[in-house]
Amino acid sequence: MRPVSYSRVPDVATAIGAVSADPDSTFLAGGTTQVDLLRIYVEQPGRLVDINDLPLRQVESVDGGGLRIGAVARMSDVAQAQVVRQGFPVISQALLLGASPQLRNMASIGGNLMQRVRCGYFRDLAAGCNKRAPGSGCAALHGINRGHAILGTSERCIATHPSDLAVALVALDAVVHTQNGSGGRAIPIDDFFLLPDDTPEREHPLDHGELIVSVEVPATKSAARSLYLKVRDRESYEFALVSVAVAIDLHGGAISEIRLALGGVATKPWRARQAERMLIGAPPTTENFTAAAREELLPAVPYGMNEFKIELARRCIVRALQAVTADNWQTATATGGTA
Repeated sequence: MRPVSYSRVPDVATAIGAVSADPDSTFLAGGTTQVDLLRIYVEQPGRLVDINDLPLRQVESVDGGGLRIGAVARMSDVAQAQVVRQGFPVISQALLLGASPQLRNMASIGGNLMQRVRCGYFRDLAAGCNKRAPGSGCAALHGINRGHAILGTSERCIATHPSDLAVALVALDAVVHTQNGSGGRAIPIDDFFLLPDDTPEREHPLDHGELIVSVEVPATKSAARSLYLKVRDRESYEFALVSVAVAIDLHGGAISEIRLALGGVATKPWRARQAERMLIGAPPTTENFTAAAREELLPAVPYGMNEFKIELARRCIVRALQAVTADNWQTATATGGTA
């Protein structure tokens, strides 16, 4: 690892000023992924600006029943917070299923949203990867791509987004609040993650020196009745082959509100809007769930080894919807929807 300078800052303004003034610098929070990438030379900043002392660890209710989470709050603290477990169980479950306890104790909320892809070719300096080296190609297109994306892909990148938390936040229409030297802005989370298109190296709309300060989740009728289903090769500390975040509200024997997002299948957390449109106002039946899942996956494009994800995603959508609409859905909420 090449020499890296390090500084610790006491407040948001100092942190933003330090990184903004140095194009070779970056923020450091939990560092659970960032340090790994430094060690293998995938990322090579000249300076790390430690933001762990910033007063951004709040996990609190906001007016109207929404939720605000500070960017430096630890995954474990957010997952166990009573306001999250009761009002937004899908967030708690996604966090608990997202990493080992040791990593959850270190990793921050902002860092989780900013984590890089887990594609093996991204981490292999000898392989073509347009995210790491724009213009070098995508080795995964014709390589080992069992874990790669079937939605939102381009000829330049088919890597899946790795975050479980982001899938839950996309389902709930969260907003990412940032600050830079000229002020702040609020970014709807579905706009926070960019499709690869022609610029796969650009994963977020943030400018250099722009800092995530909080994530706000609006109050919805469906958030309290929500869950996160994650299917993976092994139950212990593994990334999703397919995951589903669902929040639903039922009224008069029909679905009055539904929020559905997929993980493990797309180049960004994937909002299943077509399935939502089909299910709103419909009775919560397996037949309706199956039809909506089938329609949502119609645009999927497999790349050989990952073709199984199409059927797996359909089945996971149905299973998650069955669980969250069942009379005993609280059992799934209490234990997490892992598989």
